[in-house]
Amino acid sequence: MRDLKYLFAYSVPLSAFVSFESMGLGTFISVIYAFIILPFLDLIAGNNSENLSKEEKNNKKTKWIFDVMLYLNLPIVFGLLWLVFTKVQTQEYATYECIGLGLSTGILLATNAINVAHELGHRTPYFERFMSKCLYIPCLYMHFYIEHNFGHHMNVATPNDGATAKYNQTVFSFWITSVTKQYLDAWKCQMKLLKIQNQPFFSMKNDMLWYHLIQPAYLFGVFYFFSFNVMLFAIAIGVVSFLFLESINYIEHYGLVRFKTPSGRYERVQPQHSWNSNFNIGRIVLYELTRHSDHHFKSSKKYQLLNSYEQSPTLPFGYPASILLSFIPPLWFKIMNPLVPKEMKRK
Repeated sequence: MRDLKYLFAYSVPLSAFVSFESMGLGTFISVIYAFIILPFLDLIAGNNSENLSKEEKNNKKTKWIFDVMLYLNLPIVFGLLWLVFTKVQTQEYATYECIGLGLSTGILLATNAINVAHELGHRTPYFERFMSKCLYIPCLYMHFYIEHNFGHHMNVATPNDGATAKYNQTVFSFWITSVTKQYLDAWKCQMKLLKIQNQPFFSMKNDMLWYHLIQPAYLFGVFYFFSFNVMLFAIAIGVVSFLFLESINYIEHYGLVRFKTPSGRYERVQPQHSWNSNFNIGRIVLYELTRHSDHHFKSSKKYQLLNSYEQSPTLPFGYPASILLSFIPPLWFKIMNPLVPKEMKRK
């Protein structure tokens, strides 16, 4: 039964469903759930830094249930998107209700689309990587698949990484620098991959070109089946979702630095180059994304097997509360700056 704890990750889609079926302030249900109820549950449930035994890892490594719980997010996310698009098409909403629906849908996409896509994107089987790319489509962030796997994981905690926030950088500034640099770096990664494969720019293997066809096709499909206004809503929720993703990137590596070795190369990625959080509820809802140090240490390791390391810097709160805290930069700096290892601090 303990293996089924990750079913709790579906509580976010459930909250989104309630939001979509509501009017008035009820459209903000997912926002309330993500940033008030989940932090409270994290506080009540506490944290746990214990790791699985070798026997437990061997038992859980090949259990199909952990994979199926990821796969089910694909029909759930697209089913809920169809529902909210239908609601926006057929009902009249006040401006604040549209904002509530947009934020609730953005939260759904950030957690059960992007986060799940991130996990599946590190897998070897083609169909899992295919599902990963499908989940990135409504987030309008397909290039993240390339940049994250071939850029971020190599350059994390260095000046070359757009997804690593600098010491004393605000989350709002980070949104701009990270979104811009990661897009440009995705093209650089793609060009390197084409060169390695001895393929021309206009090639079937140029995924970046495909992404620039698939995402507009998705938006055109929304326009065709619904309306122009619904298409604008689809664009807005995509932006909201990837800004939530970038907020997660912000708290995961804020202020952390890898140093160069005498050879001039950067030291190997170690557990101290990512912020961890062992708060139980956040771990479950985000499929152990919060054990981020081990994910960077071995990105192919499945979420149910990730470890916690004593040498990893630890967030004082769970992910939902930490994201909320980052939206208030003076308070974020006051709490987080003293926790950044002294030797890593860069003005």
